[in-house]
Amino acid sequence: MSAMPSQDWFWAGAGITAALAPCALMCLRGGPERRLVGIEMAGMLITIAMILFTMAARRTVFMDLPLTLAIMSFGGGLVYARFLEKHL
Repeated sequence: MSAMPSQDWFWAGAGITAALAPCALMCLRGGPERRLVGIEMAGMLITIAMILFTMAARRTVFMDLPLTLAIMSFGGGLVYARFLEKHL
């Protein structure tokens, strides 16, 4: 079984990046609850896209950045949820 060529990794990352448009609309036009969902979903999609682009570049050394982003975006979502709790 051969590895997926780097061009396929790139196109997969571009497709995931295109999926950020609905998240942006949710963050810009939604209510506070929808904004939280948009932020969490965008964090997940960006993490996956960064992993795919890292694989496309064949630089697994850069895999630390998306993994750190996954942890930090989850923490940021919790902080935002805590902030929402005070105002709802």
